[in-house]
Amino acid sequence: MNKERMEMESNNVDRNRKTRILIKSKDKNSLRYWTSVKNPFRVAFNYLVVAICRILPSLSLKCWLLRRTGMKVGKDVSFALESTVDVFFPELIEVGDNSIIGFNTVLLAHEFLVDELRVGEVKIGKNVTIGANCTILPGIEIGDNSIISAHSLVNRSIPANVLAGGVPVKVIRKLQKNDALQS
Repeated sequence: MNKERMEMESNNVDRNRKTRILIKSKDKNSLRYWTSVKNPFRVAFNYLVVAICRILPSLSLKCWLLRRTGMKVGKDVSFALESTVDVFFPELIEVGDNSIIGFNTVLLAHEFLVDELRVGEVKIGKNVTIGANCTILPGIEIGDNSIISAHSLVNRSIPANVLAGGVPVKVIRKLQKNDALQS
């Protein structure tokens, strides 16, 4: 049990090093101050784009629209139906060429906590497959050619060329050349 607790704490430290605090609050929860960090009209625009992209069947139009939010989307990226990107900080998300974001997956670049707002870049490499119903938290990097299994909570960075999954995510095994697309 003690070893698991230490591993959980080290996971948090890894992710927290790649996030920064934008709001530190003592009197109200941090979400109450979101308008001091982001323009409400920009957030509304981002929300509309993301809401349309969730149901839009055209993959190329979906990528084009997401780029309008400031998100960095590589060539031949596919966002499955119902996938959602951060509406507050989409400009902090980068998805590499030929990657797939699975059905109902959420990419977050922010965390509103009771006493602080944290933001962090999300970098997804080239030829990455993220399964359905995953959540990617801020400050995470997923290496090239990796696979994230369905229903995973990605709360730590994942190296290149691995299969990872679970809640919280753990590396399951290293991938061989015939397991995944190699660049």
